[in-house]
Amino acid sequence: MLAVDGISVYHGDAQALDEVSLTVDEGAIVAIVGANGAGKTSLIRTIAGMHRPASGRITFQGNEIAGLPSHQVCNLGIGQVAEGRQIFPSLSVSENLDMGAMLPRARGARERNRQRVLAMFPKLAERLAQAAGTLSGGEQQMLAIGRCLMGEPRLVMFDEPSLGLAPTIVHDVLKTIRDLNAEGITCVLVEQNVAVSLKIASRAYVLENGRITLSGTGAELLADARVRQAYLGI
Repeated sequence: MLAVDGISVYHGDAQALDEVSLTVDEGAIVAIVGANGAGKTSLIRTIAGMHRPASGRITFQGNEIAGLPSHQVCNLGIGQVAEGRQIFPSLSVSENLDMGAMLPRARGARERNRQRVLAMFPKLAERLAQAAGTLSGGEQQMLAIGRCLMGEPRLVMFDEPSLGLAPTIVHDVLKTIRDLNAEGITCVLVEQNVAVSLKIASRAYVLENGRITLSGTGAELLADARVRQAYLGI
């Protein structure tokens, strides 16, 4: 569904990604793990069209998307739940959801998608008129996911979805990702909780200093001594 082939990305003179290649099969959950500063967010933003690669190719369902503006990438069916949630705090919950439905691909299905999101997150249904910035952290993450789903994505990239959340809320968020995947949405997961992300991933990649250093199934990397020592402290 998604193929990243040898992309390199620079932020000024600093190289963020160095010939990174990976594939995401349709229907999969693919985890990308690595330390802070490894290039994970740069990779997500490059796929999403927020950074332009200096070299390499990115294809989505056979279409070249490297260098396309982010709104065009979104309209092809790639959604993003950004690190830090990045909701519109002064807008209501309802208005935030409507913002997610502004893509041409999603306008005709706005009401259907809204009902789907509110059924998935009943707390949002109780707070439609409430300013999004007054929600709890967990509720804001629900809203960020819901806003993404309003755009009818076929693939969703989650960037640190559990960051700053209580353990019980983290469990709910990761369950939501599994449920969405079971409904047919392909998922790319960048997650600080390496053990949990590898457990739910069908395939995983380790990103270190802007390069892919290991890849395999989630179970294989979870059992790898190098991964266990570096990221799990075992």
